[in-house]
Amino acid sequence: MKFVLGFALSLLFINVPAQYSQQFRGTVTDQVLQQPLAGATVTISPLGKTVLTDDAGVFRFSNIPVGSYHISISYTGFKEGVLENIAVNSGKETVINVSLEAMIHTEAAVIIKAGSKKNKPLNDMSAVSARAFTVEETQKYAAAVNDPLRMATGFAGVFAADDGNNSIVIRGNSPTGLLWRMEGMDIPNPNHFATPGNSGGGISVLSSQLLSNSDFVTAAFAAEYGNALSGVFDLKLRKGNNEKREYTLQAGVLGLNAAMEGPFSKKYKGSYLINYRYSTLALLSKIGVLDDDGATNFQDLSYNLYLPTNKLGTFTFFGFGGLSDQKFNAKEDSLKWESKSDRYSYTFLSNTAMTGITHTILAGNKLNIKSGIGISKTRVGYDENYTEDDYTSTGTYFDKYRTNKIFLNSTLNYKFSNRLNLRAGVIGNLVNYDFYRLSSENEGDPLEEDLNTSGNTSTQQAFAQWQYKPSNNITLNAGMHYFRLAHNNTSSVEPRFSAKWNINNNSSIALGYGLHSQMQTLSVYFAEQKLADGTVIMPNRNLALTKSHHYVFSYSYRVTKNLLAKAELYYQQLFNVPVSVYDSSSLSTLNILNEYVIEPMENKGKGKNYGVEISLERYLKDNFYLTLNNSFYQSKYTAKDGVERNTRFNGNYLVTLIAGKDFLHERKSKIFGVNLKTIYAGGLRTTPIDFAASQQQGYTVFQEKEAYTLQNAAYFRADIGISMKWNRKKLTSTLSLDIQNVTNRLNVFGQWYDEEKNKIVTSYQTGLIPILNYKIEF
Repeated sequence: MKFVLGFALSLLFINVPAQYSQQFRGTVTDQVLQQPLAGATVTISPLGKTVLTDDAGVFRFSNIPVGSYHISISYTGFKEGVLENIAVNSGKETVINVSLEAMIHTEAAVIIKAGSKKNKPLNDMSAVSARAFTVEETQKYAAAVNDPLRMATGFAGVFAADDGNNSIVIRGNSPTGLLWRMEGMDIPNPNHFATPGNSGGGISVLSSQLLSNSDFVTAAFAAEYGNALSGVFDLKLRKGNNEKREYTLQAGVLGLNAAMEGPFSKKYKGSYLINYRYSTLALLSKIGVLDDDGATNFQDLSYNLYLPTNKLGTFTFFGFGGLSDQKFNAKEDSLKWESKSDRYSYTFLSNTAMTGITHTILAGNKLNIKSGIGISKTRVGYDENYTEDDYTSTGTYFDKYRTNKIFLNSTLNYKFSNRLNLRAGVIGNLVNYDFYRLSSENEGDPLEEDLNTSGNTSTQQAFAQWQYKPSNNITLNAGMHYFRLAHNNTSSVEPRFSAKWNINNNSSIALGYGLHSQMQTLSVYFAEQKLADGTVIMPNRNLALTKSHHYVFSYSYRVTKNLLAKAELYYQQLFNVPVSVYDSSSLSTLNILNEYVIEPMENKGKGKNYGVEISLERYLKDNFYLTLNNSFYQSKYTAKDGVERNTRFNGNYLVTLIAGKDFLHERKSKIFGVNLKTIYAGGLRTTPIDFAASQQQGYTVFQEKEAYTLQNAAYFRADIGISMKWNRKKLTSTLSLDIQNVTNRLNVFGQWYDEEKNKIVTSYQTGLIPILNYKIEF
């Protein structure tokens, strides 16, 4: 802590006296069709400056002093748009896109005033359990490290399954239930060090330089979202600056980062945005700073090309690619082996890449069509070996997973009137796969092949949803989603509904319902089982989709202009859940974190998640923000034996506090920021270890009948981030120090039996981790 205080004080004495300015511009569009609104009035209230949008919906303010501003946008026949805390820095232009909502009852020259609706979902058909998040939040929240998943742990009902990676538990659901979407396309897991079926990894492949404001949904999803049970990340990409070249350079503990953006030419409104990152850990390993016995390497590239035309609509070409691997070599010195785990060497590889093209066109003044095609490739492999007493090596595990996809989608938005809108679309995925795995049933047993398959399959999805507004204060959404897996011809037809009533300017209620389904991790269908006569079968080949009914009711009350209180009740009824075919087993896919399941299963399990979330959020005002989220919940499951148990993720309670304060220099050219996040939660569940049986077998043996009856000690973690931003002439620089787990509390991760120590050993999550980063923008 002395270092932290010293670091902060040293920043305060760096003087930057000048006042700088920058251009601020953007585009105003209709919410439904994204059609430009010409003649809209845009006002920067603190400066008293006003401009009108041109024929392309574009507005522009020149020489705006650096700082944070309140922006209002008005247009006849539309509700007023209000944006708070729009930051203008000297290094790069501030460019925003604003969508206005049409009014229902209107007369000439009448404008409805609307308060700022911070965190309102970008998807206007998401009425419950949904919120928008900003790039600034991924950068500002303590311990977020520019990662959407780590940032989301500051939201109600969201908890990190493991400090060592960014997999998240949403309302007691397994992390495998999350859907990733980018620019309307379902995409593969965009994280380094990802494993098959998991939705997270070590760190995000995506750079915050590339992301625009996006949506995060935790229940009762709109009809366009399918193949997900727990949540949706609906990511939007930022367009590069189409008028001038700009650059961002970063250097920190996690990597060296470079981004560039700009126009293709002065006469063309298109732009490019490219970001590349190389792991600092890999660099330190190559120059000999880190121990040769272990290495963690990753690098990634992401890009977005914006290509408008005069008459043929708008094209985008975007994508990302990430390479990551970890290696550990056991020391060939038995005196350095403190536990049995020190004898293992391994190599872990996880690579992913995706690229896509979208086309958007307005057909008249009522129809918008957006279509896309893309490809993705993922490759994951793990090779593990055990070092014997004579230092020879014995293979203990091996796998490799390769998946290639081609995906197509098309969505239309049709505006019948200001009251009635239709959104409908189709999504198709063609999948090519190649899976192989060698493992042993118990530790010390010989390796056997339990997965060896390759082939092709596909999924098809279709949806339609209507939005009807009987008045300006009431919105009704209703739709249907269809999902089919061609592999075994399983399908699901899923109704969706939501409604919202803005009772007055201060309070609103909303409710939502949805039936949702998800296919199993593809490799699970091909798990092999060898019968007594030597015949090999695939018992899980015909597993059906897991399904869940979501029910949500929420109430929001605006205590003051910048203070919002919200309560949300939810109930999720899961059924068709794959569980072990054996009565003696408590196995259920609802408890999977990142394990691969080969045990024969059938869709006879069930589960339920229910709870209440109470939040109090003070929006950023006077350079201070604060959010307190309280979640109280239950997460239960029932396996083949008919016994209802706690799921692995049933912590029962979760309290999260995030807060931050900026201290501004007199001329706003220097900003010192302090951000805090604390989490207090019930520990995850675990299964007791049978010590006597473990001694006898020489490896960990669990008491299967007592599955998840024990609960780890309560989880507590505090993160703090401090930063200093300097605005200079045409350049902005930021020095930040993020300290994760600042109290160095060792939260319990799990327990296992160590044969060499002949005792049950407790493993802990990560302790204090400082992350230093320096960024310049120009």
